[in-house]
Amino acid sequence: MLGQLGFEIALATSGEQALRRLADQAPDLILLDVVMPDLDGFEVCRRIRTLPELQSVPIIFLSAATDKTFIVRALETGAVDYVTKPFHQAELISRVRTHLALKQARDSLRKLAEDKDELLGILAHDLKSHLGGMQMSAQLVFDRASRLADSRLTGMSANILYSSEKMLSFVKEFLANAAADRCFQFDLEAVSLTEETSTTIARYAEAARRKDLTFHYDFSADTPKVLADRVALGQVIDNLVSNAVKFSPPKKSIWIETGRGPDGRAECCIRDEGPGFTPKDHANMFLRYRRLSALPTGGEPSTGLGLSIAKRHAEAMGGQLRCVSEFGHGAVFILALPPAP
Repeated sequence: MLGQLGFEIALATSGEQALRRLADQAPDLILLDVVMPDLDGFEVCRRIRTLPELQSVPIIFLSAATDKTFIVRALETGAVDYVTKPFHQAELISRVRTHLALKQARDSLRKLAEDKDELLGILAHDLKSHLGGMQMSAQLVFDRASRLADSRLTGMSANILYSSEKMLSFVKEFLANAAADRCFQFDLEAVSLTEETSTTIARYAEAARRKDLTFHYDFSADTPKVLADRVALGQVIDNLVSNAVKFSPPKKSIWIETGRGPDGRAECCIRDEGPGFTPKDHANMFLRYRRLSALPTGGEPSTGLGLSIAKRHAEAMGGQLRCVSEFGHGAVFILALPPAP
């Protein structure tokens, strides 16, 4: 019946035969019986749904079994529809065409999304390169203008420097967010949480000095190495330390500690004397593009992406990122990660 309508049909008379044929070619739709030799339809459907290349293929059960529990079980194993035999020809054709149209629409949307991500990624990478050069040039002009005591040139170069820093920060976090969305493969290895934290502190020493901030750190010798992706871990710690510097008022302190938590996991705790967070902030803290009540105290850029990326990275590595804060009394961010074997 379907062949006469122009559909290309591939037949299988058993579950095992169907799985072998599916390994060679992915169809656009599968019609599946329940009672079959060797494997029943439910098991075949379950196995199909474990194959990444076939997860989007719609499966319609076509069976004489009318028991409601069969229908529920079919849908739970991954089918999109259930047609009972004897079936009405027009109804089956309508359902096949509907699910094929839905699949085609999903495939088109997925392709559009992939094209959009690729285009934005190319643009962002190019912008990152140019903005980095602009920022470096602006810094040189600013330093020269400051030495010459040219207030007009100093103000103009400071504006260019601030704008380029803000745009570069957004582009970097946009790229990190895109990578997190794609769930890039983590390369898990034994990493020293203390060493990564110490390296990050060194990177922000100059920024802290400019705001007259004091780092206090306590790295416990009992801190276990963690099972983590080195790049992702560096991004998480970098975000937490940079936020502490960014939102701390001048002449305050930042405490950074590493150690073993009560549950045996390695922990990195970062405490600041910033404005803290409101109850509304806590609800939005780890959501993307959400600006919180606290504002950078030195005019630094803030995109609303950093904490979202940090939390997703932490959880992807089997860890946890949480915040303890009361409005007006600073904040403590605690990163906990599983120890390396």
